[in-house]
Amino acid sequence: MHIHILGICGTFMGSLAVIARELGHTVTGSDQGVYPPMSTQLEAQGITLMEGYGAQNLSPAPDLVLIGNAMSRGNPEVEAVLNKHIDYMSGPEWLAREVLRHRWVMAVAGTHGKTTTTAMLLWILEQAGFDAGYLVGGVPKDFPVSARLGSSDFFVIEADEYDSAFFDKRSKFVHYRPDTLILNNLEYDHADIFDSVEAIERQFHHLVRTVPGQGLIVRPAADGHLDKALELGCWTRVQDTAVGSEVPHTTDWRAELLSEDGSRFMVIHHEQPVATLNWQLTGKHNVRNALSAIAAARHVGVTPDHAVSALCRFSGVKRRMELLADVGGVRVYDDFAHHPTAIASTLEGLRHRVGDEPILAIIEPRSNTMKQGVHRQTLIPSTEAADRVLWGNLGEMAWLGELLDDWHQAHGEAGNHRMEASVEALVAAALDQLPETCHIVIMSNGGFGGIHSRLVAELEKDRG
Repeated sequence: MHIHILGICGTFMGSLAVIARELGHTVTGSDQGVYPPMSTQLEAQGITLMEGYGAQNLSPAPDLVLIGNAMSRGNPEVEAVLNKHIDYMSGPEWLAREVLRHRWVMAVAGTHGKTTTTAMLLWILEQAGFDAGYLVGGVPKDFPVSARLGSSDFFVIEADEYDSAFFDKRSKFVHYRPDTLILNNLEYDHADIFDSVEAIERQFHHLVRTVPGQGLIVRPAADGHLDKALELGCWTRVQDTAVGSEVPHTTDWRAELLSEDGSRFMVIHHEQPVATLNWQLTGKHNVRNALSAIAAARHVGVTPDHAVSALCRFSGVKRRMELLADVGGVRVYDDFAHHPTAIASTLEGLRHRVGDEPILAIIEPRSNTMKQGVHRQTLIPSTEAADRVLWGNLGEMAWLGELLDDWHQAHGEAGNHRMEASVEALVAAALDQLPETCHIVIMSNGGFGGIHSRLVAELEKDRG
């Protein structure tokens, strides 16, 4: 079968392309601005990529078109699919029908940490000898590609609450019907499709409705929005997690921090110590992610001590506090955080690790939710752990300038927040009076205009 994919360079649709090719299909795809690393991964798989959208990409006509959720009516290739009456469906629906239907699905949902937790769970299963299929919305460092079919009954998937397609406004994860479900957390996000956090709670409840009674749901104990989603109805066993004494009651899984930065902690199951996890990751958010992955792995037979041993060797995910360079004492990291909660947790984890060493955060508010200014009241407080913050206003968002003007009026012009409208200006500002030793964290859910390589190049020129 010839399958053509619209929006093929997106992390989800590109991963579908890899799986479809592994199933033996002829796979082609089109996208606007075909770019690495997804483009190089796809080309290595023998998948033909077409730059831009147009009716010519559908000649000869494919047997099926998978339409990504970034596509909308008015797109010339979408219009051609409809006019030519070519069969089409959403990516999540195709995956559910062709791959997940007879598998034990282990899904990871939540506002934050989906990619990392999915990669953790997958790594635990890999080390236990499972040849699980998987689809990760990122690039796990321990695996060569972002998706594979796998030979076992198990399939691990990052379960996104974003909508499925322009013709299917249900969340993607409703299609997956997991047997094991991790609910990492629930906050307001995706303001372009959800009117309120209650609307997201409703979608999470729809996901919970699909989990069998003999399945398992793993969730953090301290999450009021998840409480509300589950209170709408739950027919599945639930296990909860906690870090330290953050909840007054006993939980199924708990982590006792042995290092403030989260790089070392004891895993406790039913109040019995299991093992100490000592790894390269930091932040309480990753401690929570680990507990969830360990609990989910136990549901399919991996003992907690083996899961902890595996995570001690976990390499992480690209763009999640990934160290890009160390130039003369200046360490540059790339991080995907694009929500105030994620920004705060990431910077706090780094602060605990580096002590009093200076931290410079360079942040691009790029997500649709950020662009609308939905989180403007919590944005600056989320950077409290940084010594200096540079805001990249590449999309010319008026609200960001107003927010910083208000902040400067309250704290003075010599404050530690500054906004720039170009990558060049951001790089120059970052290098201005940069301490001999410093940690620079670049935060964006996009390419941020190539600032990563530009900054490292300038540092090497200046200090190399």
